[in-house]
Amino acid sequence: LADWVKHEAEGYPVGASVPEYRIVNVTYTATFHGPFGTGIKNAPIPSYLIQQHAGDKWNVHEVRGSIAAVEHLVSDKDGTIGIDAQNLMLLLQGKVYEGYACNSVTGMISRVAMAEILQSVRSRVLELTLELEKAIPDAATVAVTSPALKDVDNKQVSQIIHQTVYGNINQVNAADNAVVNFNISQGDSDALIRELAKAGIPEASAKEFAEIIISEPPISADQPLGTKAAAWIGKNIGKVVSGTWKVGVGVFGKLLEEAALRYYGLK
Repeated sequence: LADWVKHEAEGYPVGASVPEYRIVNVTYTATFHGPFGTGIKNAPIPSYLIQQHAGDKWNVHEVRGSIAAVEHLVSDKDGTIGIDAQNLMLLLQGKVYEGYACNSVTGMISRVAMAEILQSVRSRVLELTLELEKAIPDAATVAVTSPALKDVDNKQVSQIIHQTVYGNINQVNAADNAVVNFNISQGDSDALIRELAKAGIPEASAKEFAEIIISEPPISADQPLGTKAAAWIGKNIGKVVSGTWKVGVGVFGKLLEEAALRYYGLK
């Protein structure tokens, strides 16, 4: 938790792991010059071509600046934020438009994506406070001079922090506070129900969600949950917020998405 607070306040140094919510998509446009003075200006470059010729890492960007820097970028109303993409220009030479030289590439990040980083940090601080108070009431009375928390509470605090801040949904909390891995093979509905129940969703509701996943094909590899699944989430989110279901609000949707990805064999 101390590392997370320090990095959000001062920025993430090179080598430090960046939380998933700080990884944003990048779009590119380029200018090309051809024979006899012909040219194409501000031509959008599909992400597929970027991935094919330069690698998928160019399609995303790790935002390492402090939360204050992110807030400043959000307050600027230009709409997009540019990134250095000059090296990409060399990788795309002769590979986008045959016979045309790539003279410049501009990479852009939506300002909305930066606003979502700011909102993610705020929501995690709020959820972390609520989850700690709900799971371990004694946490509210901890002070420098007071006795330390019991070992079992320390373990639970660590799990809450990791799940809330970093959204680690490959691991979930079982009823006895043990950490278990998501173990769902493609097409294994029984495992899907079992793992969702371990994650804190009541078995009857886990079966209901599994039936939807079985009957509804995924929209895509990046968006496995269809309209019925999305409606089911909307109907049940109130049970998560109220604490009726023992699942963190910040990871509820991601948890279901991860389970669906593994059931469909997309991960």
